[in-house]
Amino acid sequence: MKVLLIDVNCKNSSTGRIVYDLYTNLRASGDEAAVCYGRGENISEENIFKFGLDWETKIHALLTRLTGYTGCFSFFSTRRLLRFIKDFRPDVVHIHELHAYFVNIKPLLTYLKKQGIPTVCTLHCEFMYTGKCGHAMECEQWKTQCEKCPRLKEYPKTLVFDRTKHMFLQKKTLYEGYANMTITAPSSWLMDRAKESILADKPGVVIPNGIDTEVFRPRDTASLRRQHGIKNEKIIIHVTADFSTDPNHLKGGYYVVALARRLLEMGSDTKVIVVGKYCQDIVMPENMIMLGRITDKTLLAEYYAMADVTLLTSKKETFSMICAESLCCGTPIVGFRAGAPEQIALPEFSSFVDYADEDALYCELVKALQKGKTLDIAKQAKQKYDICCVTDAFIRLYEDMRSRSE
Repeated sequence: MKVLLIDVNCKNSSTGRIVYDLYTNLRASGDEAAVCYGRGENISEENIFKFGLDWETKIHALLTRLTGYTGCFSFFSTRRLLRFIKDFRPDVVHIHELHAYFVNIKPLLTYLKKQGIPTVCTLHCEFMYTGKCGHAMECEQWKTQCEKCPRLKEYPKTLVFDRTKHMFLQKKTLYEGYANMTITAPSSWLMDRAKESILADKPGVVIPNGIDTEVFRPRDTASLRRQHGIKNEKIIIHVTADFSTDPNHLKGGYYVVALARRLLEMGSDTKVIVVGKYCQDIVMPENMIMLGRITDKTLLAEYYAMADVTLLTSKKETFSMICAESLCCGTPIVGFRAGAPEQIALPEFSSFVDYADEDALYCELVKALQKGKTLDIAKQAKQKYDICCVTDAFIRLYEDMRSRSE
């Protein structure tokens, strides 16, 4: 079976790692797999093709800001992708992320639908059923029709024009008559929302994001502790794509700093480690260690394993790879209720409180630090998230879709 995976990234970023791990395991199972991606470094591996042109991506992003439209300004990149699809002749196309200014959505979906190619569309966010938003937050216009968007300045942002009604109706039209499309979501929370959207009539399957448990597993972290001068202190880790102390920021860095200050004031010798891009001008409490972005998966796994608790402060998440990776490394979770994390986590080793409730979050953190860790965390997490099990689930889905299309 020939499977083509499409995403904005490959190897890097959360979805890029998901796609690459799936590609690797499909090939290991004897299937022929390929990845087409739009952004990032060129990867010189068999059947991995960066079709996105960086200069065109920049133009696409600029035109989105000026016109309000997105997913329609990558003519040459999309033509390169369609040429690859025609040459590769896949039995199944598995779409992941299509936002981020690298592909024209209409010609891609129109071609796949017209050719009758079985298509799996995995929702990693809400972009595929909203007028433009990756996270609809409290807005529910997507259930009927997007217009007069309250989040125009949010990614993918526009400076003036509101084109959400046009883009919403275009997606709705593209899905109509698309007989060979199946929707997958990594959490029941996201699938439940999809079933209230313009994707409601599509078959849906919940399949969690897969974790490479050969990498994300308990580890000896004595060397890492020595490197940071950490002896008997407790460790809280916060992993994010973008750390900001803005109270309205989606990832909730503001609450991480607030908790670090509170721990310091209470005389706790706990260290708070932050992994992720951040502004170096931010003044942090002395018990915080800012590591910046980590691309080495093994090193990231070591930090998870070294921590006593992983802290989640996002306002909304459709899965949370951080939650799954941390549990696979044997580290429990404390965080805000954000939609999916509290559904996909291991209840025995996770605790969630209402968003922005600092007092409750602090209390749960203290409890988790006192409770400690157990090897059962990683054992149970591996059974739930291991990439091999996830790959098997997708292979069964691919085979079922291919047989129904013949």
